[in-house]
Amino acid sequence: MTFPGWVEQQVRQAEAEGAFEGLPGQGKPIPDLGRTHDDMAWIANYLRRENVDVADVLPPALRLAKEVDTLDERLRAIRSEERGRKVVEDLNQRIDEAYARPQVSGPPLRVKKVRVEAALERWRAAQPPAPRVPPPPEPVAVPRRRWRIGLGRADARRSP
Repeated sequence: MTFPGWVEQQVRQAEAEGAFEGLPGQGKPIPDLGRTHDDMAWIANYLRRENVDVADVLPPALRLAKEVDTLDERLRAIRSEERGRKVVEDLNQRIDEAYARPQVSGPPLRVKKVRVEAALERWRAAQPPAPRVPPPPEPVAVPRRRWRIGLGRADARRSP
């Protein structure tokens, strides 16, 4: 008996015994069976399965360009202008460092530094207006009760 014949016999025997019953995915099509795969398809599937952000594996020039493109979205999530300024300044510092390093591989670096004040102006425009807090109510003047002082003592002195 040939090896492929022996394998086929083992599979048929396992099917007859019910070894393949109740397995996860039973009755469902095999995913991506009809899709053509290129050389890097397995990497893309792996990254998708592991929930890895694509920006983490991009070359430095493309990663910085993507960061500049998504800067306004990231700034919208920040509530402090000081923190937003730090984010923009950090991005500009990394752009400067990328221009200072020699580019050995990958696409050329063509990203420009972000103008901090322009980015913060867009951030200010996107911020929701501060909720108007009504002033606290004026305290209601409660009439003071007048106490008679000394009545008890005067009465005590009169009776011997």
